[in-house]
Amino acid sequence: MRAPLPANEAERLAALRQYQILDSVEEQAFDDITRLASFICETPIALMSLVDSDRQWFKSRVGIQAKQTPREYAFCAHAILQPEEVLVVNDALQDPRFVDSPLVTVDPRIRFYAGAPLVTAGGQALGALCVIDRTPRELPPEKIEALRALARQVVGQMELRRVVAELERSTAELRTYQERLEQYQRELESANLALQALTVTDSLTGVRNRRAFDHVLQEELARADRQGTPLSLLLIDIDGFKPYNDEFGHLAGDQALRDVAALLAAHTRPFDVVARYGGEEFAVILPNTGEGAALAAGERLRCAVEAGSWSERRLTISVGAATCAGDTNATELVAEADRALYRMKQGGRNRVGHAHRAE
Repeated sequence: MRAPLPANEAERLAALRQYQILDSVEEQAFDDITRLASFICETPIALMSLVDSDRQWFKSRVGIQAKQTPREYAFCAHAILQPEEVLVVNDALQDPRFVDSPLVTVDPRIRFYAGAPLVTAGGQALGALCVIDRTPRELPPEKIEALRALARQVVGQMELRRVVAELERSTAELRTYQERLEQYQRELESANLALQALTVTDSLTGVRNRRAFDHVLQEELARADRQGTPLSLLLIDIDGFKPYNDEFGHLAGDQALRDVAALLAAHTRPFDVVARYGGEEFAVILPNTGEGAALAAGERLRCAVEAGSWSERRLTISVGAATCAGDTNATELVAEADRALYRMKQGGRNRVGHAHRAE
């Protein structure tokens, strides 16, 4: 006789699905309880059965090999109809519900059955912890209570298993979110660096722009004052650049600016700062550099440009140097270097001079 569906069948199946336990692998915690049920009730067969929509599936089993049976044959399908009671069938051949069941007439030839429903906190009976014998018998009240207690342990293990699985999923999701957040952070930092580079870089030559030059010069002056170290500045002008531009065109002029900038960057120290000051003028900030070293640096740059490989005609530069002394500020230092540069241009170009040294 097939068991009718419980009144809360939809809710019951939904609760069963939430545990994600159907067709899972064997687990020691459930096997231990099933073996204990078999031992306490002294039966050769014990099962932890979960009643699905069309089958009963055994999460744990003792004494039989089958992993599931059709629901229409299941004793446990009857047990879940009364969640608060343990279903006891002393002799299946005397019970009209089971007398012609294949589970009774053929293997495993059930005669005795006792099933304690597995009831969730919400009142849904998901299956039963049952003990089975092949001979008729009765189960003493104390063993029925033990079976009921073991069924509660099964539900407790199922709930623990569900919580652990949810925690693992939450942890995995959190890890995924964290990885995404870190990736977004890296992308944001990269974008910020790129944006920052654009704001401090001269778009034509690739060296620092005037804005960056002003900022760095202020910082280096403050550092030199704190540490008591010298700081020098070179102002550089490409000799005869306007005629060059007029003769060969602006594209050639732009390329000349790029080439000069590249030579300046290649012949300065890693911590020196090369910037395009404006038009065909460049500036080089020389930290921890005195007058003599500044003149030597300017001469090195002048020689590098003079020896450069030029597509149209040879280019040269004039260089004016200045070194801060005492409380010299940025405006004064630039003015001194500019005066030195003016003298070099007036004196014939392709020369290097220092503001504090007469030529």
